[in-house]
Amino acid sequence: MRVLRKSEWAILVFIIAYSFVPTFGGLFRVLELAGGSVIMPANLRAAAMPLPIILHILSSFLFLLLGALQFLPSIRQKHPATHRISGRIVAVAGCLSAGSGLWMTHFYGFPIGLQGSLLYWVRITLGLLMVGLIVWAVLAIRSRNVFQHSALMLRAYAIGQGASTQTFIGIGRMILYGTEATGPLRDVQMVSAWAINMLIAEALIWATLAPKRRSAARDLQIKQLRVGR
Repeated sequence: MRVLRKSEWAILVFIIAYSFVPTFGGLFRVLELAGGSVIMPANLRAAAMPLPIILHILSSFLFLLLGALQFLPSIRQKHPATHRISGRIVAVAGCLSAGSGLWMTHFYGFPIGLQGSLLYWVRITLGLLMVGLIVWAVLAIRSRNVFQHSALMLRAYAIGQGASTQTFIGIGRMILYGTEATGPLRDVQMVSAWAINMLIAEALIWATLAPKRRSAARDLQIKQLRVGR
């Protein structure tokens, strides 16, 4: 029995491919910190205090990949129990990802070329916002507000996917100029990735979720009118 439609498989494959470098690259870092072979360039911050980055990598991995399944209609409609259980894991993973990211942003010593004031404050703001969106989304679904729940989780997911977009922008710059951005230019490049993701999230919300909400509201009105007769 086929669980997902072809269009949903395409979405899932795209998200996994898009997330590949930060998520699977992060897993290589975890193996390295656990005593495995050194594959990636050295990270002195991770080597000095590995627990926060290990927690961040593993929780982000769960949030991004398991979270992708939460947006597929077939899973929600045909396997609601799976959706609910996965949703709890995704919510916890998302909060851990944001929380560990906040810790690293504030307590790790980044060279000014890798994190200036702009990037620091945007990371702090978006980390807190991501936690707030997830908590709000959980409260919304407990109140059976499906539209608000879906919209809030999509916004949180857009923040969580920031590293993927940053990776592609960085690769694009390397291809064009042969160098990585540093200093204020790097800050702007990193922040622009989140801006792109959040704009796409808002477009998806109003293009896909809002019409369903309006349709459900019309159906409810029609049902109430028929009952009133």
